[in-house]
Amino acid sequence: MKNGKEESPAPSSAKIFNTPTPLFNLMSYFLFFGLGLAIGLIISFSLNIQLEQFFVPTPDQTTSPLPIPTANETKKINRIGLKEYLKPPKVAHDMADEELLWRASMVPRVGGFPFKRVPKVAFLFLTRGPLPLAPFWELFFKGHEGRYSIYVHSHPSFNATLVPQSSVFHGRRIPSKEVQWGKFNMVEAERRLLANALLDISNQRFVLLSESCIPLYNFSTIYSYLMGSKKSFVESYDLPGPVGRGRYNPRMKPLIKMEQWRKGSQWFEMDRGLAIQVISDRKYFPVFQKFCTPPCYADEHYLPTLVSVKFWRRNSNRSLTWVDWSHGGAHPARFWRVAVTVDFLKKLRNGSHCHYNGKSSNTCFLFARKFLPNALDRLLRFGPKLMKFN
Repeated sequence: MKNGKEESPAPSSAKIFNTPTPLFNLMSYFLFFGLGLAIGLIISFSLNIQLEQFFVPTPDQTTSPLPIPTANETKKINRIGLKEYLKPPKVAHDMADEELLWRASMVPRVGGFPFKRVPKVAFLFLTRGPLPLAPFWELFFKGHEGRYSIYVHSHPSFNATLVPQSSVFHGRRIPSKEVQWGKFNMVEAERRLLANALLDISNQRFVLLSESCIPLYNFSTIYSYLMGSKKSFVESYDLPGPVGRGRYNPRMKPLIKMEQWRKGSQWFEMDRGLAIQVISDRKYFPVFQKFCTPPCYADEHYLPTLVSVKFWRRNSNRSLTWVDWSHGGAHPARFWRVAVTVDFLKKLRNGSHCHYNGKSSNTCFLFARKFLPNALDRLLRFGPKLMKFN
């Protein structure tokens, strides 16, 4: 104390800082926020540098846009397209009949073909075993590869390895079952042949033949005749008497009436549309299977009746295979070696009258039967020159 006055003590720094003020609190918040933000940015930047150093791609790993192929490179690409779908199964498949018929009945709904193709004739041989007239047929087919297909239905016991590998018949036997003359399994075999041939989309005409059949013209003539035809060739006629109407079974009514009953040759030729209808039939087929038993022979009545009832507009109502029934009996005439002459073959070729595509013609039969094995040498001697093979 000086001069009688007490000196006031100076305010301490601690008191200044301890004095709460709104401005001071706000500054503190900004200070801590800025400090945290700065630390976060530093840490983030540091991590990014380390990651980039770890994952930087090498020059070999650097990606670049795929080059656009040139026209020449595009041509080299193997395009599959419909190739695999259109490829027919091997003849020696393991499909059961029901599977086969189902597969063969598939039909494209779009008209036309989105690919180039050569229509083929399917030759369906229904045989007991070997084809004794095969050498004659070999000459007939020679030089026309790609315009025909061959399918053989023979007895299951037949050893198909006996067919030479050089033959057009080699490897052409379909999965076959036993066939007995006069039994319904004859019709089943015919449908089996048709179904196998339908698996090849290029087959457009289908002709049924036996081991005793021969062609009467060269391949080009027959091919043009069939491909140019507007109708199929299934013989169908009404025949009074015991071997015609006498074979009708009344239990087939009401589906099949007596007036619808028809008879005809089993040796047919048909287009693809009719072939599909035949193998797809689930209405008339079971009725014949149940009620057409000897003396009813389904191979002479099923197709003639079915076609007459359902598809008569697309049928020429005649067979293309000449057969001699003039001697009567259950079987047609057979022709031995001495019967084969130039005059006889000429008569078969031009000795008839018929209509083809609405016009009169004397070319009515393209095939003939029944020729025995011993007729082969004379067929080979006269046939190729007369029929102008190759």
